[in-house]
Amino acid sequence: MVEYFEIGHISNTHGLKGEVKVRPFTAKMKDYEKLKNIFIDFGKELKEYTIESVRYQKDVVLLKLKGIDIIEDAEKIKGKYIKIPREFAKELEEDEYFIADLIGCEVYQDELLGVVEDVFTAGASDVYVIKRKNKKDLLLPALADVIKKVDVENKKIYVEVPRGLEDDEV
Repeated sequence: MVEYFEIGHISNTHGLKGEVKVRPFTAKMKDYEKLKNIFIDFGKELKEYTIESVRYQKDVVLLKLKGIDIIEDAEKIKGKYIKIPREFAKELEEDEYFIADLIGCEVYQDELLGVVEDVFTAGASDVYVIKRKNKKDLLLPALADVIKKVDVENKKIYVEVPRGLEDDEV
């Protein structure tokens, strides 16, 4: 399973005192208020930062990090991704899964259909994008009558594909 979760992207600087704008990947922006520390992904290493303050502006989170006190320091982390260790993540309800754990799962209905390549939200439910060999991607809604069993430890998902979704040849 994934050790760190990506929770946002530092899209820009904000002001002259080191604040940064973060495009959150979390379901609720307010989840940032619960964090004391984050990790910034510099490619070859993750560097830990302490959060000094969290504010909001429309659909972005404004973060002030300890040690980032001027715009020039903030520029150095612009474009980077923010991660947290799995143990800092929120507790999941029954039948809830982290997207990072679903990506790469094999999807079965009697036989192997393909592999989860992406998950996105469409209206009231998530949609799993299943990459298949020699066929178009299969888009499956994350509904109880479609997704029958999820086994993230063994990277397997068992489904029942609704009529009309299965037959798309490339």
